Amino acid sequence: MDARFLDGRSARVRSATVEIVDQSLTIAVDGTTHVWPLAGLSVVRQGGEARLSHRTDRDARLVMAVDDWTRLSGAQGTVVERRGRGREVRLVMGLTAFAVSVAAFVFVGVPALSGPMARATPVSFEQRMGQNFDGQMGAIFPECAGEEGQAILAALGDRIAAQADTPFDVRVRAVQAPMLNAFALPGGPILITDDLIRDAKSPDELAAVVAHEVAHIEKRHVMQAVWRSLGVGLLLDAVVGGGTGAGQQAVILAGQATDLRYGRDAESEADARGQQLLHDLGLSSRGMASFFWRLGGEQEEGDQALTSATEFLSTHPDSTRRAKAARAAERTGAPALTAQEWATVQATCETGSDNPIDSLKRRFGLGGDDAAPDQGQQMRMHGQTGRRP
Repeated sequence: MDARFLDGRSARVRSATVEIVDQSLTIAVDGTTHVWPLAGLSVVRQGGEARLSHRTDRDARLVMAVDDWTRLSGAQGTVVERRGRGREVRLVMGLTAFAVSVAAFVFVGVPALSGPMARATPVSFEQRMGQNFDGQMGAIFPECAGEEGQAILAALGDRIAAQADTPFDVRVRAVQAPMLNAFALPGGPILITDDLIRDAKSPDELAAVVAHEVAHIEKRHVMQAVWRSLGVGLLLDAVVGGGTGAGQQAVILAGQATDLRYGRDAESEADARGQQLLHDLGLSSRGMASFFWRLGGEQEEGDQALTSATEFLSTHPDSTRRAKAARAAERTGAPALTAQEWATVQATCETGSDNPIDSLKRRFGLGGDDAAPDQGQQMRMHGQTGRRP
């Protein structure tokens, strides 16, 4: 029978003559004879062709018409055809096992390792990372211009951080950002957005938010979230090859630091520790429960729910549950700020500050005085504020 032979070492296709002799397939090609025992033969029928290979010469292929192969094999009695799918099946099974392993590592291994890695991270390393993150945030979210209010807010952060067991220099400041949020960065910086300051109903609510973020820093939750996110990025880099890059992933993390999320246990721990820090100072911790009640859409003591907490609720576990836990543990105490200090803090971002969109426009020479309303204004007009302290 005539066939085409490919040796697997070159692209050349050569004419061959084949026959079955003594339970072996003999292939005569250019004066050379290849002998493939039928016991190791694999046959794949595709369309009108039969593609044959052998386990002793896996790269070589013999191609012939299906009808010719049927006559040849039938003339010698029944030849057991081993469908040449073993390699593909093994490949699929291997890829499936690899995918399961990757998923297990990402969703189980990385979170489990992130805690020990965060605690083992040198303080100096986290501080340097925090400086980079802070620089990224400063380029996007400018500081509010009210110097006196900033000083009062920083002093409140210092008082609360003094009760915490942390080597980091905690620095609290107010920033212009089109979201209701507060977030801690690695190494100590804490950013409070103008929307959160505006929507807080009392200095005790603001103090509860600050204490909560200080607790995240003390417990190394921030670095834990970084390692979890960075670990996934490094894993993806290993899987897909160059292009994402660990360095690029670190930059992405810096640019998206507000999206470093904590688990339910970390949030609960920060709530409880934040209240304890306030108690140690002799301050009231009742602001935490009232803040969470309103985040959960509940009305308490005549308060209206926050403008909109959609983003906050999407990144935080069950605010109503947290409010109930905070209410059970709260204590009365001194107010966090005097009435005059509170009024000054509330005015920190009201005048003389650039909103982040206009700041970026001016930085890159875009737009003018008649530009459209900034994103923060648009979000507030449509009630689209809210994120996570």
